Amino acid sequence: MTPRPKTIQIYLPGGDPRGIRVAEITTRIVQVLEVPRSLLPEFLAMPESDQVAVYFLVGQGDDGDDPRVYVGQSGDLRARLSQHHKQKDFWERVLVMVSRTDSLTQTHALFLEWHCMQAIQKAGRFVAENGNKGVRPHTPAPLEADCLEIFETGHMLLATLGYPLFDAVAKSTTGNSDDQPFLCRSSGADGRGVYTSDGFVVLKGSRGRKDIVASLVGTASASHRESLIEAGVLAVDGDMVIFTRDHLFRTPSGAAIALMGRTANGWLEWKSKDGQTLDALKRQSVQA
Repeated sequence: MTPRPKTIQIYLPGGDPRGIRVAEITTRIVQVLEVPRSLLPEFLAMPESDQVAVYFLVGQGDDGDDPRVYVGQSGDLRARLSQHHKQKDFWERVLVMVSRTDSLTQTHALFLEWHCMQAIQKAGRFVAENGNKGVRPHTPAPLEADCLEIFETGHMLLATLGYPLFDAVAKSTTGNSDDQPFLCRSSGADGRGVYTSDGFVVLKGSRGRKDIVASLVGTASASHRESLIEAGVLAVDGDMVIFTRDHLFRTPSGAAIALMGRTANGWLEWKSKDGQTLDALKRQSVQA
């Protein structure tokens, strides 16, 4: 189904675009509030903090690490978030999904918490801090239908605020030429990747060499590569490394360096199957 145009309203209670933000689709009852950790006391004084809610603690992590998220639900949001503020270090912002009509029940919240955890695990974009996928709660069919509609709206609002928790880092490749992967086959690498609106995604199964060149030792790129190995994104296989899942890099060059173990200009190293560079297809074509 082709997505339909939508109007999303973002309200700034404090007038600061980096402060608390409240997003909603004007014709629906679901709201998502984005709250910086430093402004948690201000949020806890707002009436929305007195509702049944599903919430997401998010942290970007160190450079090169996947962002992290913890999913929760509560009918006593003030107590729960105060507890997380004292006990959990990783998070920087909390995203709170509530109803403008205060109509979410604990049954809604339990199903949405479980469903969101499944979607986050499937997408693989954020590392889930919950540690497990939870157990599906018993939910009557009419209520489950309501929850799925709430989830759809929340999904869109979260992505609009800059948190695509439920979106895979790479679309599945199809016959559409725009979706065909780029190849990196230099310095012993055999990589496939796609250029997306978020950055460059190296696809699962891509292979690169394990060792890095001497000039890369001690650099941020080398540290990033080691963190990918430690996180299990890269698996060592003899003198090679293999991507165990699709992984998003901020730049094509970062993706190429991780594969080849040397400095590289990813715009020139990534090429289509007929040999055209990523630069020619994605940068020069825009200039033309």
